[in-house]
Amino acid sequence: MTGQEIRDMDLKYNLHSWSKQKGLKPLVITKAEGIYLWDSDGKRYMDMSSELVNANVGHGNKEIVEAIKEQADKYCFLSPGFAVEPRAILAKMVIERMPDNMGKVFFTNGGADANENAIKMARLYTGRYKIMSRYRSYHGSSFGAGNISGEPRRYALEPGIPGFIKFFDPYVYREAISFDSEEAATKFYLAKLREQVVYENPSSIAAIVMETITGSNGVIIPPKGYLEGVRKICDEFGIMMICDEVMAGWCRTGKMFAFEHFNVKPDIVSFAKGITCGYVQLGGVAVSKDIAAFFDDHVLSCGLTYSGHPLACAAGIACLKYYDSAHILENVNAVGAVLGELEEGLKEKHACVGDVRYIGLWSAIELVKDKNTKEPLVPYGKDEQGVMASIVQSLIRKGFYTYSHENMIIVAPPLIITKEQLLEAMDILDGVLGEVDAMI
Repeated sequence: MTGQEIRDMDLKYNLHSWSKQKGLKPLVITKAEGIYLWDSDGKRYMDMSSELVNANVGHGNKEIVEAIKEQADKYCFLSPGFAVEPRAILAKMVIERMPDNMGKVFFTNGGADANENAIKMARLYTGRYKIMSRYRSYHGSSFGAGNISGEPRRYALEPGIPGFIKFFDPYVYREAISFDSEEAATKFYLAKLREQVVYENPSSIAAIVMETITGSNGVIIPPKGYLEGVRKICDEFGIMMICDEVMAGWCRTGKMFAFEHFNVKPDIVSFAKGITCGYVQLGGVAVSKDIAAFFDDHVLSCGLTYSGHPLACAAGIACLKYYDSAHILENVNAVGAVLGELEEGLKEKHACVGDVRYIGLWSAIELVKDKNTKEPLVPYGKDEQGVMASIVQSLIRKGFYTYSHENMIIVAPPLIITKEQLLEAMDILDGVLGEVDAMI
């Protein structure tokens, strides 16, 4: 098939997510290798978002592909009720990479149903029904995960589930209050959260769910002491602390999991994306030893046909081995330091760059009309004229593939990227930001 034939058939029979279908013109990708994508015309693009921040080890990884083939030759599927080797091995590998309070894993198909099952387990374990989560969050688009999400993508699911309560992130850059320090900001946000917990009746709250680092809504890194403070509030009132590591986990931030930066041990961890890097879809929920022990004598009312799919688990085993053998964490920290320096330079150079936030190889560049007022380039939740879309399309035309959200450009390349490749990509971004400077 020609590229045009593929596109025409795709648009005739497929619905594309988060889009009005009329006028779409998706790229037709025919090859992917390393950090690169090629379209049907042979044009090369640098994958600077790791697709949806999940292709951590890049494309065409031979070790993972071979592991899938070997498993397919044995059997492709057995129901979750059986004990099968790849599922057993991967669960052990996951728990060995978690804090020492973690006990068992329940595998899912991806991040959304990982979060669905995480909140269900918290409710079963505590006997409580309320779930607190943040406004600037995205936990998935299924009904439960969509209801714990706080940003506008939840609107299609409203009216929502009773007992799902929202609170605000510590988004210091956009806070109306000027804080003297990160610690001062932490004190303020924790006081407001604790007050809200008290007014919601702590004995009714099963869990506080947070992306450890807020992902698509701006790579918002919590100020010093914040997550430790949330952990103390949870301990004070017997609330489960759930860390959503779907994007942040698996080496993305320079640690195996983002919560390792903050000296906390969650009760429940949801994960997906980087456990297989998209080679086969897989997610999961890791629970503490206490929660695991609870389900020794209580029914775990969770079930999925494809829970711990053997092909996915084989991919996961190979992927986790590759993180170690290829020294991915070392590369993330070395090249991530370069990314941070380059983005600070872009912030200094460009009138349109209000803030840059980065950790490891994960970052957001926040675009503004005015640095002094911090007025965003597009209003919150609105981009009727397609300003951000036009900026992203300009990047893609020049070979820098990524996506935007609100007034932010996400830069999150595969974790195998070299310094030289990063410099090439960021030079493209520099040029496009110059175009945005002229526009404002």
